[in-house]
Amino acid sequence: MNFQELLAFAEGSPILSLAFVGLTLAIVYTEIARLFRPYKALRPAELTGLINRENALVVDLSATADFEKGHIAGSRNVAPSQFDPENKLLANARALPVVAVCRNGQASAGAAKRLKKAGFEKVYWLDGGIAAWQQADLPLVKGR
Repeated sequence: MNFQELLAFAEGSPILSLAFVGLTLAIVYTEIARLFRPYKALRPAELTGLINRENALVVDLSATADFEKGHIAGSRNVAPSQFDPENKLLANARALPVVAVCRNGQASAGAAKRLKKAGFEKVYWLDGGIAAWQQADLPLVKGR
């Protein structure tokens, strides 16, 4: 396809052309925002290394029932409704790496943002959450 054909398509399909431009801009914005956010996303293998090297505190924001069905070994459960960066569990961890985890990675990204705003130095979140952890064939611990 050459430029003339592309231009003819754009003129003949203005709605599709606008949708394409809109989606492209949305993707570019999302990627730029990801580069400049103050906390870092981790893949499961990176989280394992951080736990082993720097004794990271893993805060699991899953509901209690979900946490008991399976969680990362050593993680601490805090219900999303009770999550507070000033919580006594977190108060002593301001200089340690803190990793927010949830089932799918959505709630933990918001929690990581709150931790960073509260002055935590090394803040991370598990991209994809426990689902990504399981997909990487890493073990989960059952029970409390």
